[in-house]
Amino acid sequence: MLKRFLALSVLSLLAACAPKRIPGTEIQDTNDTRAILKVMEQYRSALEARDAAAIQALLTKDFREDAGTPSEPDDDLTAANVGPYLENLFKALQSPKVELDVRRVEVGENVAAAIYYWKASWRMPGLSSKPQRESELEQMVLRREDGTWKILSGI
Repeated sequence: MLKRFLALSVLSLLAACAPKRIPGTEIQDTNDTRAILKVMEQYRSALEARDAAAIQALLTKDFREDAGTPSEPDDDLTAANVGPYLENLFKALQSPKVELDVRRVEVGENVAAAIYYWKASWRMPGLSSKPQRESELEQMVLRREDGTWKILSGI
């Protein structure tokens, strides 16, 4: 009986020392990770709403996205040109649906990286009558500005 009590006591202590996780994930539950996940949800929601202004409000003033082509700056997105780019893109899209499955969030000194898997579907009647789908593992980099997390790259 005493051995069972001691074993349960040790297990209780070990469980109490384990870092707290956001339910359903392996992400540590901190104020920063919750704020970062909130930004990512706002981004997902703005994509579905086709709201370029809402997305632009989530970006740092230094936002840059190279579209996977670092040696070709012609297709880069910046804080200055992302708004018009998204507005034109959203005019051609119908019924976007986006899922973000955040796998990991690493927080440093005023910068963070979130690894996420996204699945998106949409209609683009000017391109095809069939629904389009895409999924990919991505990384979003965020920076804390004036106490708020903003997206630096990775949309």
